[in-house]
Amino acid sequence: MAVTGARGLSISEAARATGLSAHTLRYYERTGLMLDPVDRTESTHRRYSERDIDWVVLLTRMRKTGMPIRLVRRYAELVREGDGNEDERLALLEEHRRGVLQQLEEVASNLEAIDTKIRIYRERIGA
Repeated sequence: MAVTGARGLSISEAARATGLSAHTLRYYERTGLMLDPVDRTESTHRRYSERDIDWVVLLTRMRKTGMPIRLVRRYAELVREGDGNEDERLALLEEHRRGVLQQLEEVASNLEAIDTKIRIYRERIGA
């Protein structure tokens, strides 16, 4: 998502761009999941940068794959700390990836069972 102009996106624009609610964006800020504090205008309205939006998209992907908030927060802390902890970041992501792959295997197995039942019923009704 390209953020146009120097002003960034308002919270409602950022919500539309990320598919999240404004409430969720505020929660991400409040609980330390954002890399940096979101910029504010003089009137204190939030202004999300392209970097903010890219980060929120990554957070959303991690959450959608089942990464617990505590691990997302730890990952954000490591990124904020800067260079020198890449091995810990890598270990965290690789461990999460192993869990995601296990979930995918379980889902594939369950889908196979459903497909078997569908074939049986189609054969029975001649479809």
